[in-house]
Amino acid sequence: MTDLLTAPAESGGAEANPGAGFPTIHAAVAAQAAERPDAAAVVFRGNAVDYRTLDAAAGAYAVRLAEFGIGPGDVVPVRMPRSPQQFAVLLGVLSTGAAYAAFDHRWPADRVAGLLGQLQPKVFVSDAAEVADAAVASLEADVREAMARWEPPVEPLTEAAERGGRPGQVEVDATDAACVFFTSGTTGTPKGVVSTHQATTRLFGGPDGLPGYRPGGGTLQAAPCAWDAFSLEVWGMLTTGGTVVISEDDYLLPGVLRDAVADHGVDTVFLTSSLFNLFVDMDLECFQGVDAVYTGGERLSVAHIERFLTELPQVRLFNAYGPVESCIYATTHELGVADLGTPGGLPIGVPVAATDVLVVVDGRTAAPREEGEICIGGAGLAQGYLGLPELTVEKFPTLLLDGTPIRVYKTGDLGFKDENGVLHFRGRSDRQVKVRGYRIEPGEIESAATRVPGVRRAVVVPVPGKTAAWEQIALFYVPGETENRVDGDDPVGLGAALATGLPPYLVPDVIRGVAEFPMTPNGKVDEKALLALLG
Repeated sequence: MTDLLTAPAESGGAEANPGAGFPTIHAAVAAQAAERPDAAAVVFRGNAVDYRTLDAAAGAYAVRLAEFGIGPGDVVPVRMPRSPQQFAVLLGVLSTGAAYAAFDHRWPADRVAGLLGQLQPKVFVSDAAEVADAAVASLEADVREAMARWEPPVEPLTEAAERGGRPGQVEVDATDAACVFFTSGTTGTPKGVVSTHQATTRLFGGPDGLPGYRPGGGTLQAAPCAWDAFSLEVWGMLTTGGTVVISEDDYLLPGVLRDAVADHGVDTVFLTSSLFNLFVDMDLECFQGVDAVYTGGERLSVAHIERFLTELPQVRLFNAYGPVESCIYATTHELGVADLGTPGGLPIGVPVAATDVLVVVDGRTAAPREEGEICIGGAGLAQGYLGLPELTVEKFPTLLLDGTPIRVYKTGDLGFKDENGVLHFRGRSDRQVKVRGYRIEPGEIESAATRVPGVRRAVVVPVPGKTAAWEQIALFYVPGETENRVDGDDPVGLGAALATGLPPYLVPDVIRGVAEFPMTPNGKVDEKALLALLG
């Protein structure tokens, strides 16, 4: 690995490789191609791509990437719209032994340029797009000149498959890096989470795999590619012989799900809590024909869950929990009517395959119902943060619990286990919030805002919702001395300025200028008073 990829902290004993025996992502997909070559791997615009074609195209793209010198230890940024070709290119990256960083096509040029500056890659894979061109043009000269640019040809995958080819034999282990997910950072700079192959593949196949991901199964691919839910939707099915049905819409609606179920046999679905609530309100019948629904990312609405369970008792509904540092899910819980009366909210479950979930208090394992910090161990753990060894050591320490050393990720989430070992969530120990399923660090937005000319101070306040813990993000700011119009206006054009540098999910829903921030008696910003200004 290059010095961009952080090695796991020393943990000793059996924890040194908790995922021994798991396959790499690309090897698992290749195995499905060998076993069921004619089965539909991907459906796009009504057309199916079989496993044989997908695997052969990935090999051809891997050969092209190898020509750029891509191999183990590299991270390849890929900015492409969702399509079968995008999946094949990502598999091609993995086949070279490198890891990929999938960039959302909605990210503005400044965001893309900042991430390219962090990665300093050998090659940037991107479709021909104005945003990508602008991002490359704004890079420092030495980074830009050292980076090649590859635009995959616009072609059906059958053409790439016909070219054939395979990269030279590369030794890749399931504990090696597979993908880098960029998350919101408190300092204003996104953090890259370096996730391994086994962090994904541990979840699928075998007796302990997530229900629904299997040969003949189908799921809808609608999550942004930069999010680990993308790995759930894409690799969950492609490593187990199922079918991925691609949605081209940036925002999923019930009608899209209804059509995917009817036309392509989609039977397993993931929706964020907010989106789940919307679907239940708009068109509960769109779930007819689905076998399993996974939801999470925010605290669930008991009212919506109750309606779903009452009217669709035949559909299995799972509450799922897990930070990206332990890829996709750490726990799941199949919800039932008996859970509706659980004090403090619905339970978030028991550990998924090859995963340890601990509640820690004062350096020890908490007793049942004793609240503490949720810490996660096992094969799902990331290697750490891209190029941030000190933060990696801080957030991924090795703890001695009950006499056993175990490497964990300290989530910052608070919770407890009940007498049956079921985990319950109780909130955060810091300012981090989840809105519409996205993890948001208010500090990143505040930092970006204070860099805009005319902004003296800024504070982000999450807005509570009726069916979710947080429904919106509000940004309040004090303009500079020369700006006099504040009363609810945006005299410095802060909203437009933030949209040029932040991804859409980090751009505040509400922006208000104020003369000064109201303060509490203990000298802190009075967030309740600020929210009252919104009416």
